[in-house]
Amino acid sequence: MDYFRTLRPLFTISQHWIRPRYCSNVAKSSVTSRERKFKSHISSGPNFQDFLKGVSVPKTPAADGQDCDTHSYLSEELHMGNSRKVYFETYGCQMNVNDTEIAWSILQRKGYQRTADLSEADVVLLVTCSIRDKAEQTIWNRLQQLTAMKKRRLKTRTPMKIGILGCMAERLKVEILEREKLVDVLAGPDAYRDLPRLLTVAEGGQQASNVLLSLEETYADVMPVQHAPQGHSAFVSIMRGCDNMCSYCIVPFTRGRERSRPVSSILEEVRMLSDQGVKEVTLLGQNVNSYRDTSEEQFCGSDLTQLSRGFKTVYRTKQGGLRFSDLLDRVSCIDPDMRIRFTSPHPKDFPDEVLHLIAERRNICQQIHLPAQSGSSKILKAMHRGYTREAYLDLVRNIKTIIPEVSLSSDFISGFCGETEDDHQQTLSLIREVGYNVGFLFAYSMRKKTHAFHRLQDDVPAEVKQRRLEECISVFREEAAKVNAALVGSTELVLVEGESKRSAKDLCGRTDGNVKVIFPKEDVAVQPEDSDMAPVNAGDYVLVKISSANSQSLRGRAISHSSLGDRAKHYETVQTAV
Repeated sequence: MDYFRTLRPLFTISQHWIRPRYCSNVAKSSVTSRERKFKSHISSGPNFQDFLKGVSVPKTPAADGQDCDTHSYLSEELHMGNSRKVYFETYGCQMNVNDTEIAWSILQRKGYQRTADLSEADVVLLVTCSIRDKAEQTIWNRLQQLTAMKKRRLKTRTPMKIGILGCMAERLKVEILEREKLVDVLAGPDAYRDLPRLLTVAEGGQQASNVLLSLEETYADVMPVQHAPQGHSAFVSIMRGCDNMCSYCIVPFTRGRERSRPVSSILEEVRMLSDQGVKEVTLLGQNVNSYRDTSEEQFCGSDLTQLSRGFKTVYRTKQGGLRFSDLLDRVSCIDPDMRIRFTSPHPKDFPDEVLHLIAERRNICQQIHLPAQSGSSKILKAMHRGYTREAYLDLVRNIKTIIPEVSLSSDFISGFCGETEDDHQQTLSLIREVGYNVGFLFAYSMRKKTHAFHRLQDDVPAEVKQRRLEECISVFREEAAKVNAALVGSTELVLVEGESKRSAKDLCGRTDGNVKVIFPKEDVAVQPEDSDMAPVNAGDYVLVKISSANSQSLRGRAISHSSLGDRAKHYETVQTAV
């Protein structure tokens, strides 16, 4: 109904057409005349096909790669941005960063311009997150500021339009339009192609929304406009949605079912990024390692998806398709000097073939994000995670056996429904036993629509949640400090990101294990034991000798320039010299 709301100004039926029936022949003749006139009016208006054109259906890209979906009742000229300036604000996960790039790519085609100055924006688009209540409150507060600005702008010749994109638009829908009357556009994660039309309707003074979820949309034919710092790293979306239905999680309801982008379009984007000199690509997905491309008949075999040992799913085992290990293999072969990362995975989708590939390929980072969420089997069962504490620890041991130098990171939720002190202590002991170097920890925030909202009680008091969260963070930092301290004295290959935020005299970058390294900005040898010196720039690989560490980062001094290709040789040379 939100879609049809935008059509109201296009035609109206006046009340004088509505008349009672009469029994006399004279009255009957008069009504018949009016009916003919009414039918004449209707025949000149939009027909049924016009309404069908607005429905989300799988699209075949036009020959020139442009969006061929048009609405005959809104001319193509009306869809054009006419150099109107768009300002984006992005909140939440890296998928939202990628969605921003997709939305901008679509609008750029239609003649919009992008601005980094809010004061000169004609259109302000917020790409939003709904994973926790705090994230939504941030958006509500920001909307109050923007609507106040919009009211001031109404008095000028350049009124401002406000749009809400992404998960919050999908979750709250009508509530946003009714609560914030000055919000003009709502677009869910699968409706970014419709942004030009929605903005055209909004330009006519109407609120416009499209929050339809799709079973097919992957934006495979939309090349994101990358805005990575210094252009040295980029994110590539490979799948959207999630089928896991964890009891606490809103993602399946805001992002829809899992669907994977065709491997051919992913490889094309990665090749393009390699040609542009990008040195690190992160493959993105809500459940990235459940990737399964069924776009070509040759991929659709009868073999079943393999899970990590001891793990199960809430859905029937999937059959056929090109798997994550196949994609990772092909992506890593494009550019041997380009690092490959991926996030965010689910522990259930780490069969041995994926782990062996990571161990064998020097450009696939030996860093795995392994979200545990809890250390208690009871809580894991309530969360619908599909594994026990023991199965998770078995997976950790298997990973460390196959990839001895692996770095692990994780997610944890404190204070989930029914969590006792004993459950909390089990989580602390899991953190100590595994030894992560990076963590993302949060207090539980109940979300509407989820299984937990309908079936469980949010019975852990807020102050207890906060206390447990602080204890988890404290233990996490203790263990991360130990993991990082073990690297003191080693030589790490670092991809340089740029100047340190704390000092212009230092540079910073990240190791293969995704740990931040800070080192002095100074010229270093072009090769180990080489007298030729060269400055270090963002996007360079350098060897850094680590001298100190804490739970957040490493410190050291750069020894020489390097590359992924000669990493092993350089390590041998440096270790011999030391």
